[in-house]
Amino acid sequence: MSIGKEFKEFAMRGNVVDMAVGIIIGAAFGKIISSFVTDVLMPPLGMIIGGTDFSSLKIQLSEPVLSAGKVVAEGASLNYGKFIQVTVDFVIIAFAIFIMIKMMNRFTKKNEAPAAEPAPPEPSKEELLLTEIRDLLQKNQK
Repeated sequence: MSIGKEFKEFAMRGNVVDMAVGIIIGAAFGKIISSFVTDVLMPPLGMIIGGTDFSSLKIQLSEPVLSAGKVVAEGASLNYGKFIQVTVDFVIIAFAIFIMIKMMNRFTKKNEAPAAEPAPPEPSKEELLLTEIRDLLQKNQK
């Protein structure tokens, strides 16, 4: 079997195609949530806590390198504000996906037919034999 044919079989499996669609939709959904957090949620939150823009929060570790009055290299800094922003994005995305999956599970449960009660398991040969012995003993005692 040629490598091209093997790759085609691999790429056309249902799982791979489903996963690719999920990743593409997830990336688009992530952009929507990221925009919601950055453009809608964070500005009011920043105003509530004193006009702070989280993405600009940082601790400057070294000064920028200047040459002839121009910045040649930025100074090193810990950009913890960007980390806070990404963490908030993640929490909101995770919560939105959780709610979405919960709703999907609720819809699939409504669409599924109720499962029939499983039949009780048949007694084993030992149980049948013991039942016969018990019945014979009870019959002989009367």
